[in-house]
Amino acid sequence: MNAARRRAIFERLRKDNPTPRTELHYRSPFELLIAVILSAQATDKSVNKATAALFARADTPAAMLALGVEGITPYIKSIGLYNSKAKNIIATCAALEAEHGGEVPRSREALERLPGVGRKTANVVLNTAFGEATMAVDTHIFRVANRTGLAPGKTVRAVEDKLLKFVPEEFLKDAHHWLILHGRYVCTARNPACGRCIIADLCEYRHKTKAPAP
Repeated sequence: MNAARRRAIFERLRKDNPTPRTELHYRSPFELLIAVILSAQATDKSVNKATAALFARADTPAAMLALGVEGITPYIKSIGLYNSKAKNIIATCAALEAEHGGEVPRSREALERLPGVGRKTANVVLNTAFGEATMAVDTHIFRVANRTGLAPGKTVRAVEDKLLKFVPEEFLKDAHHWLILHGRYVCTARNPACGRCIIADLCEYRHKTKAPAP
């Protein structure tokens, strides 16, 4: 895919949604960090349902630590892998208190040292909480990047690196959100809604569907 087509794709995505936002509910970088940790192999809707009550009870690392693993488990029990996530959240809160004054660090290296935080989670926090031009490649972005020809790659990291290289700079801060939402609601895994896709004529997918998905 050439540079002109890539630019056209993001111009259309921006026109359709000028101010894209994560669908996770949060009020602070800390709440976002916890929500993203919980979102692994879970839907944003299920995470939001759990965190509404959890954050009402504990919205700081110190408050979360006071609850402990046993205290937060009932709030997140509806979410997959809740046992390991509860342990990681408490360990992360302990590290935030001990090493960062109770604040979420703004460096990738520091974020990735937190329990339960990998590169994707760090990228989400850096982008969404701190406005950095990072690219958190999840299954949706990986699929869209490969299917459209925007930034094909065999691994998540390869796709991330290509997107950072090829997405025009003016779109980089919001590209993460546009691509996730496009993959979640239009360019879906099993039945892509090519019939109502605003970038269908720019996409290089060879097996486009004719009718819009229901």
